[in-house]
Amino acid sequence: MTATPARNRRDFWVFGYASLMWRPGFPYLLCRPARLYGWHRSLCVSSVVYRGTRERPGLVFGLKTGGACRGCAFRIRPQQVDEVCAYLRAREQVTSVYLEKYLPVHLLPGKGNRARRARAMCFVVDVKHPQYAGEMDIRTRRDILRRASGISGDNLSYVRNTLEHLHAMNVQDRNLTRLWRSLSPRVAA
Repeated sequence: MTATPARNRRDFWVFGYASLMWRPGFPYLLCRPARLYGWHRSLCVSSVVYRGTRERPGLVFGLKTGGACRGCAFRIRPQQVDEVCAYLRAREQVTSVYLEKYLPVHLLPGKGNRARRARAMCFVVDVKHPQYAGEMDIRTRRDILRRASGISGDNLSYVRNTLEHLHAMNVQDRNLTRLWRSLSPRVAA
């Protein structure tokens, strides 16, 4: 388990790039649109709990090196940092496929806020972990998404919710949009 850096307690942020954007599950002081440079969102993690099972794994997002990723940064009250960190570690580290890192994020301007940088707790994919699915063709991804379901629901809903939240933030993820459009018209509508 990673200790929470004491220096960040007064300005503690959590970066969400998929389900944390639309279902954070923890109390926060404010939420800001943010960009993380040097990492990108990738549907590259085999989900054997939340969106799939060991017998029929689903796919969930992970942060991989390279590029940039738009998401949300949540500022946590200093007195709730330990509680939030414990919750996130329990949620994100069920199978230890993610590595907890504290990375610089760019908080984007909006609603009277200036752009600025902050360090945020991020969960990046461990490419050495057995659940790292790596790259795969669009047909394989479609097949997995259509059939997988876990304790948090079906895999298609997870991808749709992420894509809808990105669109609501005026964020275009071309790869994710292309994947979604490649699904049958009934599903992609």
